[in-house]
Formats: sequence, structure tokens, C-alpha cells
Amino acid sequence: MQFKCDFQSKYLFLKESFENIQSIFSQDDHSIHKARNELKIINLSGVKTVVKSFKVPHLLNRIVYTFFRHSKAYKSYHNALRLQELGISTPQPIALIEFFSSGLLAESYFISEFFDYDFTIRTPLLEPLEDREAIFTAFAAYTYELHRKGVWHLDYSPGNILIKRIDQGYQFSIVDINRMVFKPISPLEGCENFNKLWAFDEELEIMGREYARLSGLDETTTIAEMKRHNDANKRVKNFKKRLKKWLKGDFSTPL
Repeated sequence: MQFKCDFQSKYLFLKESFENIQSIFSQDDHSIHKARNELKIINLSGVKTVVKSFKVPHLLNRIVYTFFRHSKAYKSYHNALRLQELGISTPQPIALIEFFSSGLLAESYFISEFFDYDFTIRTPLLEPLEDREAIFTAFAAYTYELHRKGVWHLDYSPGNILIKRIDQGYQFSIVDINRMVFKPISPLEGCENFNKLWAFDEELEIMGREYARLSGLDETTTIAEMKRHNDANKRVKNFKKRLKKWLKGDFSTPL
């Protein structure tokens, strides 16, 4: 099986771990997320890391990721490096590792240092934290900074936005960054990026006021755009849920 690896030079002492990551990952039981892909917290020679193992693509995508497009692990690693260049927080990237079988991409991994966060943005969205308004205001400012620097996170959802309380307020850090675009973003376009939060109108109003203040966009327009995109996303997701039930034979909820 062919092995490819890219890593930052300061992590050269972990090269043996990179070469043996398949067995290290399979033998470790510290899984923190397991769905299509799996994440585990693994100590590699004294470095607390998060190792993300991407699902082996089906045959067509194995061909695509080998010859025509970069793998998700590749994009995760290089997007993280790009974010660091822009001064945007994301867990410290360590390495990307790809294994090829019969000349085609098989298993792939993205390794980053563990980021010790307190909660994700999901917590203030669901729980009555005393400082939730301050968190939403700071989050809007953080998002504006992303957009000002041309960063568009395509999966800007609650579980992918980490928050750590610090003396100066809050440190935000983004994960699951393989789906990301770097491009100029106008404030009006930026309003759409809040649509995956599943936030209530009152929460969007808090975020909208701060985003409008920083961007110079009209406040009423900003909030209206955020609500419009938020509602549209909810309609699409709810329709997909109803469709999935319908396809399984549950006709209790009309399409």
C-alpha cells in the first residue's frame, strides 16, 4: 500500500506515528465522534492530538480523489495552514496522511493538536447562559472578521464552532474545514453564512446588530437577510426529513 504524508517540520519526531497511523487509530478507543468519518483523541509521543479518519470513498470517488481532486484530508490540512496565515484560529494542523491501494486513494487521515475548548456555539443556542448575548455579539464580530478576510466556511454549523472563555472575552475556533472557500465576501452575502445555526429570531437580531455595526450594512436589512436565509435552510432541512420518512413508508407527515 502506497503511503503519502505531508506535515510541518516541527513534527518530524512524529514521523513513525504517521507511518503507523492505521494500526494506532484502529487500536485506540478514545472516539469522540463516529458517523461517516471518525475522530479520536490520541496521544502521539506526548502530543495530545485529534485524529480524523475519513471514510474510504466508493470506487468512483477514489478515482476522482486520486487523479482530479484533492482528498478531504488534504483540504483539511491545507485549509488549516491557510487559516493560520490569515490569523484565524483553528486547531494546530500537524499532518495529512493518505494511503493508496491499487493506485487509488483508500484511507486518509488529518491530524491536529487538541484544542481545549469550553463549549460549542450550540450551547448558548440551546441553554440559558447568563452571557449568551455577549457570546452572540462576539460571534457576529468573529464571523465578520472571517468574511473580511475572505473565508467562507461551507459547514458553518453549531458543532463546528468551538468557544473558549479567555480573559479578553471569547476565543472562537473552527473545525471540519475541508469544505471551505476563500473568496471576496460582501456584507450582504455574509448574512447567508449564519443560516446553519438554527437560531431563533431574537438570537439572529443580536448577531445582526453587531454584524451590521461592523460592516456598515443597514441593520434592518442585515437582520432581515439573516432571518430569510435561516428560514430557507430550515424549510429545506425539514423537507428532506419528511422526504426520508416518506421514502421509508411513513406517510403520516405530508410532503
